[in-house]
Amino acid sequence: MVTVNGKSIGLSENITVSEYLKQNQYRPERIAIELNGSILPKSAYNSTILKDGDVMEIVSFVGGG
Repeated sequence: MVTVNGKSIGLSENITVSEYLKQNQYRPERIAIELNGSILPKSAYNSTILKDGDVMEIVSFVGGG
């Protein structure tokens, strides 16, 4: 189980942060990710594999005016 934005999610396979974002239609250029209490650099999205017990917060940037 992985917790994403406070919701427990069961993943059927090992996937990277990048794959999770793609599957859930997030736009990486418009978000920031905190993984287990630390900001995850965008350069690490492709190489970071989500594992049981991870806690990920995804924050979307919203423009306005």
